[in-house]
Amino acid sequence: MKKTAVVVGALGVIGRYIVERLLAEGDWSVIGLSRRAAPDGPNYRHISVDLLAPGAAESALGGLTAVTHVFFAGFQASSGAASGYASNIAPNRDLLANSVSAVSAASSALRRVVLVTGTKYYGTHLGPLRTPMRETDPRHMPPDYYFDQIDWLTDFQNGKPWDWVELRPQTLCGFAPGTAMSILPAIAVYASISKELGLPLRFPGKPGAFRSIYQVTDSAHFASAALWAATEPRCANQAFNITNGDYFRWGNLWPRIAEVFEMPTGEVQTISLTAQMADKAPMWEEMIARHGLKPFAYDEIVAWPFADYVFGSDWDVMSDVTKSRLHGFHEVVDSEEMFVHHLSRFREEKIVP
Repeated sequence: MKKTAVVVGALGVIGRYIVERLLAEGDWSVIGLSRRAAPDGPNYRHISVDLLAPGAAESALGGLTAVTHVFFAGFQASSGAASGYASNIAPNRDLLANSVSAVSAASSALRRVVLVTGTKYYGTHLGPLRTPMRETDPRHMPPDYYFDQIDWLTDFQNGKPWDWVELRPQTLCGFAPGTAMSILPAIAVYASISKELGLPLRFPGKPGAFRSIYQVTDSAHFASAALWAATEPRCANQAFNITNGDYFRWGNLWPRIAEVFEMPTGEVQTISLTAQMADKAPMWEEMIARHGLKPFAYDEIVAWPFADYVFGSDWDVMSDVTKSRLHGFHEVVDSEEMFVHHLSRFREEKIVP
């Protein structure tokens, strides 16, 4: 049966991979939504829309009468630290509410909404917490817009013929210029600038983060999980942790990353990347010209506050993915090999030297 998906946030580090995964299946038509424009393609239509503008969702989505699935990967960033969630609760809740309510009103064919949240649901951004994190763990003290999103979706879905699934990844690893939530370009650009300055590759985070257990989620792997969540009947109205399925320590991984960039490693040196890299845009432009790199703008390719958050987490970050496995999702990714592969590709494709 032909399925039609709306992907909210279709150009982001999650959404673009979901679009690619669905189109590769061959039996999906996909409609991508984002503020930025993008070209249409085979079985793909892109709608540029500001879903927070009054009436915009109804106007843009009101004619979508055959939508069977919504994948919500939209995100409204806020300034400041990752824990400063109070300022962007309403925008992120409203992004979800405006898009889902418009599609629900337009399409009687709607069967499932897949909502992407994350492990900040458990409070990974606040400090040490119970590990491994399980879907049944209690919430941390608000604010957290994930709570508002799932509470709204649960209430809105009540009595309707469709259902929902919530997916909770940790530190997405993909490439999507213009979006903030990927650690890969931050590592690649930081390493490249360090090398250009004749410096070793020093871990820029806290010593405790260098030693603690961590986890990530490959974006393509997550897209496969999103497809599973959209089509597995047993997933209805439940939440699932989605990670690569393994754990690592930055201290063990860092030498492998240095090898990719043909650099020596140095001692841990805790810095604020947001502060230390703020003046490097002119240098980056010179590097683009000197090395013949693809002309990605400095502020488009990497978000240093996100890297500071990841490298500042000096406590164990571990999700339990048993529930997803018991419900039929068995794919895994070797995180160490993933970093080597993706960072090597950054060099091969001339995104970094």
